[in-house]
Amino acid sequence: MRILTLHSDFIEILPKKKAIKTAESAEKIKKKFTECLVVFMSVEKRDESNPEGTAQDTVEEIKKVAKQVDTKTIVLYPYVHLSSEPSSPQVGKQVLDQVESLLKKSKYTVDHAAFGWYKAFTISVKGHPLSELSREIVSVPGVAKKEDDISGALKEEDKVISEWFIMDPSGKLIDASKYKFSNKTEELKKFYNYEVAKAREDKTTPAHVKYMKSLELVNNEPGSDPGNLTYYPKGRLIKSLLELWVTQRANEYGAMEVETPIMYDYEHPALKDYLNRFPARQYVVESAKKKYFLRFAACFGQFLMKAAATISYKNLPLKMYELTRYSFRLEKRGELSGLRRQRAFTMPDMHTVCKNMNSAKHEFSEQFKFGMSCMEDLEIDQYEAGVRFTKDFWKDNKKFIESLAKLIKRPILIEMWNKRFAYFDPKFEFNVVDTLDKAGALTTVQIDHENAKRYGIEFTDEDNTKKIPMILHCSPSGGIERCMWALIENAVKTQKNPSLPLWLSPTQIRLLPMNDEMIPHCEELVKAFDGIRIDIDDRSESIGKKVMGAEKEWIPLTIVIGNKEIESGKLPVRFRSDSKVKEMTQGEIEILIKKEMIGKPFKPLPLPRRVSKRPVFAH
Repeated sequence: MRILTLHSDFIEILPKKKAIKTAESAEKIKKKFTECLVVFMSVEKRDESNPEGTAQDTVEEIKKVAKQVDTKTIVLYPYVHLSSEPSSPQVGKQVLDQVESLLKKSKYTVDHAAFGWYKAFTISVKGHPLSELSREIVSVPGVAKKEDDISGALKEEDKVISEWFIMDPSGKLIDASKYKFSNKTEELKKFYNYEVAKAREDKTTPAHVKYMKSLELVNNEPGSDPGNLTYYPKGRLIKSLLELWVTQRANEYGAMEVETPIMYDYEHPALKDYLNRFPARQYVVESAKKKYFLRFAACFGQFLMKAAATISYKNLPLKMYELTRYSFRLEKRGELSGLRRQRAFTMPDMHTVCKNMNSAKHEFSEQFKFGMSCMEDLEIDQYEAGVRFTKDFWKDNKKFIESLAKLIKRPILIEMWNKRFAYFDPKFEFNVVDTLDKAGALTTVQIDHENAKRYGIEFTDEDNTKKIPMILHCSPSGGIERCMWALIENAVKTQKNPSLPLWLSPTQIRLLPMNDEMIPHCEELVKAFDGIRIDIDDRSESIGKKVMGAEKEWIPLTIVIGNKEIESGKLPVRFRSDSKVKEMTQGEIEILIKKEMIGKPFKPLPLPRRVSKRPVFAH
């Protein structure tokens, strides 16, 4: 079942013509409903084995939304177009009738649009953050999520009451619904709306999905579980450079790199207990009649490693880092979105053991600054900070939270919980808002109150006694895939000629020979450059088409090579960023690129140097 709920001022519906033979009887008169929740609903093929369960689960979702928007009037609108695999009309009508009946028993005023008819409708949607929500409801035996595979933290998160605020750079806390957003805080407003609405599904294809395919970077893999991706050579290059970069940054920050297993015993006491405190859905596998789960973070292996280690107060803060290729979370299928949200992902994961809460807060602030420098490295200027904590933490740590707003020097979104639902309090993330106004977290840090005790992690203090430390969870950059999402979406959203940072561009310079005679000269010129990814468009095409090809690939520098350029030694460099052409020597070009790449990792060209030698990976 798929539903789309619209909190509306009104909807007018006019049945026009029967669409199926089994359409119900209806008068061709216009009906108007005011101040209502309109529920567009599509019963799916998979619902046919459990229509009663589907109806019951759908009613629960509708009641949740109706409570949030404070209405008791509901209009059900059968809308087969929400699904590519609709149920039979008989089951569709059965579920519609059951949903209507159950809602009426719960004291709602309910009506429905004519089933099996082509209809004209006019609707006025209110336009607040909760006015447009979509849900996917799965109630099929064998497909529905198992209760023991859903963490207690996820269940508790649904019960948590959140209050939303904006904190300005001075530390002043303002009710978010009353905050006066301006042009400068438009992205913060979008981030707030996204968080409050909790509408995670994409109604249209995100911009980055188009480009990740057309740039021949990444694609979905139909031969695997949804949310597992295939990387072409150029995409693998970008991903590997990001992996090298964030690992280098973590090492520079003082973290020791380790490696741990991806699979763990489901019945291990400490691990099983932690599963229930982590807000994620698990991938579960069986081997030799034993149940295992695939990790969704590096916590499990690192915590077991720390518990077995001898740690002194002199070692603190103790930082361990792992690049988890891969981590697994069984995200809802409707929430999967290209590079923004997957089921298998690469997460740079650092854990820091701290002596006490004061030490943890200090390290939290340092990692906040560390995250800011990582965003600067990625050349992402526009990101929004979200800080989340309980009322109890706020009461005892107001100045600490205020200091974070002063560090970033711009307004931040605050979510204040009535209770702690997981192991952490507080946490922060740096979020990018994409072209669909969806937010995704990159850098994130959490203070962990539970797991040191759960795993038996201790340190010996100055007085020679054993003590329980605090632990920080940090991803300096966020998931590598999500970094790629943010870079593409940010480029499309903010740049006239979208491009990736120079150090991540698969081809940094493309040479465009005027004719075949120039190709040997281009080959010699390539040899003169050192540590730069440079290729040659040797195809039998016009210069105009070659330039257009380079533009479509987002290549930052292109150089046309003819007799004039060979004789003069001056190369006409066309910069994609502003489409301007500047004459430069080979040495000047190399200095320019090397300056841009200071401190960044380098890997060679991922494809044959000559464009004509390359296969086409994406269509």
